[in-house]
Amino acid sequence: MTKAVRVHQVGGPEVLTYEDVDVPAPGAGEVRIRQHAIGLNFIDTYYRTGLYKAPTMPFIAGNEGSGEVISVGPGVTNFHPGDRVAYYVNLGAYATERNVPADKLVKLPDHISHEQAAVLMLKGLTVFYLLHKTFKVEPGHRVLIHAAAGGIGLLACQWAKAMGAHVIGTVGSEDKAKLALANGCDHVILYKTENFVDRVKQISRNELCDVVYDGVGKDTFPGSLSCLKPRGLFVSFGNASGPVPPFPLAELNNHGSLFATRPKLNDYVGTRRELIEGADALFAAVLSGTLHVPINHAYALKDAQKAHRDLEGRVTTGAAILKP
Repeated sequence: MTKAVRVHQVGGPEVLTYEDVDVPAPGAGEVRIRQHAIGLNFIDTYYRTGLYKAPTMPFIAGNEGSGEVISVGPGVTNFHPGDRVAYYVNLGAYATERNVPADKLVKLPDHISHEQAAVLMLKGLTVFYLLHKTFKVEPGHRVLIHAAAGGIGLLACQWAKAMGAHVIGTVGSEDKAKLALANGCDHVILYKTENFVDRVKQISRNELCDVVYDGVGKDTFPGSLSCLKPRGLFVSFGNASGPVPPFPLAELNNHGSLFATRPKLNDYVGTRRELIEGADALFAAVLSGTLHVPINHAYALKDAQKAHRDLEGRVTTGAAILKP
């Protein structure tokens, strides 16, 4: 028996149940790992509330983690007991031990910690595809990053700045503003007391932004469209405040022939080659000092309910992890 956090019915944080579960021997192509750290992400709350439908009920929450290989199933030749590994897989992460398909695992470089890896596989790979694939950021681009002091936001601000972009971020407090400025933001907008559209126009001298990275959703739409220059790209990659409501395509025309996309990580690391490409770039950026991984909160796995309350209450900054 091992411990896990399961959801038996969708709802608030109270539906997260810390309980005993059986983990079978790894099957063909699987690896069993003992987890050292587990990433905490907004997508975890989407599955918990039912915004994203889990394939089975009950289910074990969580989507990224890091640990040590303890056994391998038939046909697995590239991983061995003792290997340090990390993964991004939909669901199953909130557990002390689990089985993971070998093709979803990556080996960790010596100087990447389990704690760092546990937040890099979803948040870090998300930042990689946003900045390098969805819209390729180049020197001189002006980018707007909502929730700039969050786990994805801080990594995105650092990496975009290192790529030569002019970075504008939105945050909810003075403390978060200081954090964002220390992590690559050129300008920070306090969205609770300032109109972020007006401030973007002021900061950019009405030239606006080449791209908006919006993981907030309902609360920042349609303002995000008003921050884009003609033919700019609106990248809606999350729903922290609720999903973006349906809108007529003519809105993109009205704001200057804009483009809009709603990407997800699975479509950017769908093959083994894509996963390794992203992980290699991510680990290289950390090892070179381009990216610092700010892990500002750690919770015991049994305290997953509190972790979700803090996350949804906008209490957290940077990345947060669960410790088995």
